[in-house]
Amino acid sequence: MKNNKNFSGANLQNTDFSGANLEYANFSGANLQNANFSDADFSGANLENANFSGANLEYANFSGANLQNANFSGANLEYANLRFADLQGANLSDTNLNNADFSGAKF
Repeated sequence: MKNNKNFSGANLQNTDFSGANLEYANFSGANLQNANFSDADFSGANLENANFSGANLEYANFSGANLQNANFSGANLEYANLRFADLQGANLSDTNLNNADFSGAKF
């Protein structure tokens, strides 16, 4: 699928993307600190080196996403779908992971 959503390196801290369809989007190196992405769909997206610290990602869908070296410190990933996501090198310190689905995820 062609990706026309390119937010690579963007500064989107404190923005509200709740419920957004961001399938296959490129957020590599983006600053998404304290943003609201609840119910957002990031399936297949490239989020390598993205900064999600303090972000609300409750019920977000990251299935098959590239989350290598992403920073989720202090983020809310409650009920997030991380099935088959690549989380190698990701920072999950102080992250709310209650009921998150990591089935098939790579660490």
